[in-house]
Amino acid sequence: MTSYRITLLPGDGIGPEITAVARQLLDAVSSKHGFELVYDEQPMGGAAIEATGEPLPTSTLEACKASDAVLLAAIGSPQYDNLPREKRPETGLLGLRSGLGLFANLRPVKIIASLVDASTLKREVIEGVDLIVVRELTGGVYFGTPKGRIEADGHVRGFNTMAYFDYEIDRIAKVGFDLAMQRGGKLCSVDKANVLDVSQLWRDRVEALHTASYPTVELSHMYVDNAAMQLVRAPKQFDVLLTSNLFGDILSDEAAMLSGSIGMLPSASLGAEGPGLFEPIHGSAPDIARQDKANPMAMVLSAAMLLRIGLQQEQAAAALEQSVDRVLAAGYRTGDLMAEGCTPLGCRAMGDQLLAALEG
Repeated sequence: MTSYRITLLPGDGIGPEITAVARQLLDAVSSKHGFELVYDEQPMGGAAIEATGEPLPTSTLEACKASDAVLLAAIGSPQYDNLPREKRPETGLLGLRSGLGLFANLRPVKIIASLVDASTLKREVIEGVDLIVVRELTGGVYFGTPKGRIEADGHVRGFNTMAYFDYEIDRIAKVGFDLAMQRGGKLCSVDKANVLDVSQLWRDRVEALHTASYPTVELSHMYVDNAAMQLVRAPKQFDVLLTSNLFGDILSDEAAMLSGSIGMLPSASLGAEGPGLFEPIHGSAPDIARQDKANPMAMVLSAAMLLRIGLQQEQAAAALEQSVDRVLAAGYRTGDLMAEGCTPLGCRAMGDQLLAALEG
């Protein structure tokens, strides 16, 4: 029997709750489809700070590197906001992405028919939306140097540097173009080339790659402010959105709300080689932690992406996605998705329904 090593990072807040649901479903679907998953649970984020004083212990990073795929739930809590930046949970996440060489973040947004009315946007605007945000993950303003704070002329000045090398743009653009070739054949590259030199380089490199290698893809360019507007005005125009780190961070959360809840959307972070990192795009939601209120479905759908992309287990991935569709079609909802006529469930009960749908 084929066996895969999976590093689990439950993290903080609702993380352990949704990890428990995802693991239960992964065990069931792997058994059903004839392969084995061996788990290695490691501390990350606030949980790691409490255990070791560091948001990303060396042992956790080494375990991730040795695995076939990594499944992360969520990290962070307001109680750590006053720590030095290098000690905060979010710094651990940046370190994990950098340590694994994960430069491409994929965030799909596909409207599930039974959740059309859960969105704050009109049905005719979001019905049929099926797009994916491709976000560069290890460059740009989050990683650029110099950065910091200095005193000058009696004032304190903070600064960060938005910077990209040509090869960083080329490799993320290739991911976007390859996805467009597999999907609807359209790629919209998002930048701010009218005012930022780094964005002009971004646009130039995307154009060059398009001409040289992907002439059949329909390429367009859009300034980030217009892209933000168009995502809520006419999201069906998009197939693949290619973005820098900062712009993708913002736009992907905006795109998430097309589905009605950030609790429904998974993501994958990939590098040139080695294990990928799969995680829901929502946060740790400490305000509802340990209250059995969390929506586990983004975590389950992240597990499906892990199966499909990380392990090439397509049938198992599709089975997990179908279980989510069936449960939602049957009218079961967690609090973030609750609507008139539906049945409210907590995190554990939703996991039970997903398991029943998977095994039914």
